[in-house]
Amino acid sequence: MTSLSTVALKQSLATLLQVVLLSLVWLLANRLSHRFVPAVPAGVLGMLLMLLALGLRCLPLSWCKSGARWLLAEMLLFFIPATVAVVQYPQLFASAGVRILLVIVLSTIMVMTVTSLVVDAGYRFEIMLKRRKRQHGVL
Repeated sequence: MTSLSTVALKQSLATLLQVVLLSLVWLLANRLSHRFVPAVPAGVLGMLLMLLALGLRCLPLSWCKSGARWLLAEMLLFFIPATVAVVQYPQLFASAGVRILLVIVLSTIMVMTVTSLVVDAGYRFEIMLKRRKRQHGVL
């Protein structure tokens, strides 16, 4: 029983450290964005930095996988402040509620569409790489 709790503790600590690592990457990207490329949001720049680090194998995927998985699973928590802000300004929604709702619905559809296309392209690319690796391994 102790070994199970030790494993769970190690996994929790690893996830926590990975969340800290991802947060540090975002802070770095935020500073770089403000200082050098203010046109690029920190989140996008951080994602590009992570992609570059993972692609160049400077950062192993195992060092950020469970932290990223946890952040994605708990993403709803990050929208609570926005929801509270919406509740605090009912007069804004009385005057522009339909337009705001339309923007939210259309932007959500656009984000989901683009995300699905990118995931599909990434999946197809991954399959192509595995086939190519298998063909070169056989030859």
